[in-house]
Amino acid sequence: MPGNKSDPLIWFVGAGPGDPELITVKGKALLDKADVLLYAGSLVNPELVALSPAIEKVDSWGMQLDAMVALMVDRARAGKLVVRLHSGDPALYGSIVEQIAELKKAGIAVRIVPGVSSVFAAAAALTTEFTPRGVSETLIITRPAGKTLEKDFIAELSQYPATLAFYLGSEHFFEITAKLACPPETPAVVIYHASWPDQKIISGTVADIAQKAQASGITRSALLIVGRAVLGTDSGYQRSHLYS
Repeated sequence: MPGNKSDPLIWFVGAGPGDPELITVKGKALLDKADVLLYAGSLVNPELVALSPAIEKVDSWGMQLDAMVALMVDRARAGKLVVRLHSGDPALYGSIVEQIAELKKAGIAVRIVPGVSSVFAAAAALTTEFTPRGVSETLIITRPAGKTLEKDFIAELSQYPATLAFYLGSEHFFEITAKLACPPETPAVVIYHASWPDQKIISGTVADIAQKAQASGITRSALLIVGRAVLGTDSGYQRSHLYS
């Protein structure tokens, strides 16, 4: 139960994509009861952090794993209700497994409250779906190689007739689009800060989207979405059997 402070327990909560109102009801209830809030730096909207009455609020940006775990273990053993607040949904590039493994070694249980991922906030911003009938039956979520990933499979994945969503790639749009196997005229969009007040949408094609994003000054916190689904009602979709 979210309000039970007697058990040594850490709650991992998805903060949602940015809009403070897009956290789940259960997640908000935990924020309201938290004694300790360990949050993922600038990735989490500061308005959401401010809403929590937690006495101790710690920005985890720049913290080493051992330091984060030690803090959570100490506070949980002291009977505090500890919330580890991740951006979006913790299951997508949240690096939570290594945290959970160390907490388990310390005898601390973990519970996870999912959140709205930025990829779904992106679909909402585009007023579309990623799997319209006759356009795409598959959504592929992936990331490019970089400092923490030696090899990616962008060329292979892009051979499928799917909608492609790229996380952690704001500095690599040129490299990503160069690897894509889909035609250069394939529609593509870059969405910066989906659901935030400063949200920005850049539309183009595989051939020019990287250049357009660069010209717009986007270098971080953006998703690249590739595929005809991004065109919404202009995607050439077929009417669903559900509504026929």
